[in-house]
Amino acid sequence: MTQRVELAAVLDRLAIDTLITDYAIAVDDGDWDGYRRLFAPGGRADYRSAGGIEAPVAEVSDWLAKSLRVFEVRQHLVVNRRIRFGLREQDVGDTARIQADYTNPMRFAAARQAGQADAPPPDTAPDFECGGRYDFTAVRTPSGWRLRQVVVQEKWRRRHGRAGQV
Repeated sequence: MTQRVELAAVLDRLAIDTLITDYAIAVDDGDWDGYRRLFAPGGRADYRSAGGIEAPVAEVSDWLAKSLRVFEVRQHLVVNRRIRFGLREQDVGDTARIQADYTNPMRFAAARQAGQADAPPPDTAPDFECGGRYDFTAVRTPSGWRLRQVVVQEKWRRRHGRAGQV
């Protein structure tokens, strides 16, 4: 491989890494317009393993906006990213498949404590956590790398109890 080809591969990996990070931040921040912009035309997402839907990105983003409203805090941690290039000619249409593990602690909105000046700090521990693996398919578009498909493979979930709760 020439240095130019190696540099192009590194730049593609960095761009894809940024795309996956932007995905997690958009979901955590509830930025549904930003979420939709991460996808190529015709993009789809499949959240069925987590109790959700499989549909075009516009429908999925509406479903996410509604279903995640119950959590005031979400914090995806997306790790162990494995990028495998399919077609890679440094042009529109190049493809990549990305597998990445995730853990996602969340806090229910109803769990917020009243903020009084003399009250102890609110309990900020998560009420609910889930984890698993994402399977992303990305494609290079005229606007850069975009998601063609996201498949969530939820592997575990846990709801935490609160002191004084049964």
